[in-house]
Amino acid sequence: MLKDSAVTSQPVRIGVTATARIARTVIPRINACGNATVVAIAGRSPDKLAEFSRLYGIPRTFQTAAELFADPNIDAVYIPQPPALHEEWVCAAAAAGKHILCEKPLGCNLAEADRMIAACRNAGVVLLDGVMWYHTERARRVRDLAASELGTLTQITSAFTFPGSKLPATDFRYQDSAGGGCLLDLGWYCVGAANLIYGCQPERVFATAQWQGAVDVHVNGVLWYPENRMASFECGFNAVKRRWLEITGTAAALVCDDFTRPWNDDRPRFWIHDAEGGATQHVVSHPPQEECMINAFCQLVHERQTDHVWLQLSRKTQAACDALLLSARSEAVVAVHGG
Repeated sequence: MLKDSAVTSQPVRIGVTATARIARTVIPRINACGNATVVAIAGRSPDKLAEFSRLYGIPRTFQTAAELFADPNIDAVYIPQPPALHEEWVCAAAAAGKHILCEKPLGCNLAEADRMIAACRNAGVVLLDGVMWYHTERARRVRDLAASELGTLTQITSAFTFPGSKLPATDFRYQDSAGGGCLLDLGWYCVGAANLIYGCQPERVFATAQWQGAVDVHVNGVLWYPENRMASFECGFNAVKRRWLEITGTAAALVCDDFTRPWNDDRPRFWIHDAEGGATQHVVSHPPQEECMINAFCQLVHERQTDHVWLQLSRKTQAACDALLLSARSEAVVAVHGG
């Protein structure tokens, strides 16, 4: 994990490409972290642009992303659009010389992700996907203890679900053409966690799914890793809100009941369960995870690290998700290629 960035005298100037709902969460944290500031936002609705400008003190607004990309006083962009738009917008931003923080998943498939990665590498700009929890001190402690206190790792189990009935039917998560589906929206975190902890991608996978038209709304997956290690996960839009992770070894297990986002931002926590039934709680304080992600992004930008560990992790996760979707559609075990 990268060390925390020191606050610099030259904050990264960020433009936001849309007035999406997630932007309401991320923009205040960008401005609060000390390493970056939002200087512009683009959007189709003049009313929303005026609202965002007023609420978050954003000095410049644009009707199109192309205008935002052309602004020489913007160093980087945050892309909160649905997955189906990521390739087009990432490649356009890279061509304009902007560093890019892009919402997850990186793309709808590995081919798209690879084209984005190549465009950014050729332009010499940073690309980072928007998974926040990777960059927290709690994540670092989880990784350290998983490597040192649990014995030989054998199994990682996770679940990320929420009741999608609260979403409008027009939400991109229910639109195949927008890159919707629970695997890329929620399972991305579960698969990414296993890849992060094991330090590699799975060799083969199997998945089952419930479908709403062409969109996966509930997925159960099994992943086989080298050295006889396994992972399994559940994700979906049809269950109570859950976001838990268990890492099992031959000596102990680590349990986190909110790995993607702390239930209480003031007390990020997890437990070590020993072989005798004892449980030790660990509380790891750190800034809000949005700020941790922004700080990591800014450090990558200042160091111009265009081929970093997080991008490699994104690619491995994308490859595994490709195989999982193919498995869910074919009802067969599928080998993972390309990560």
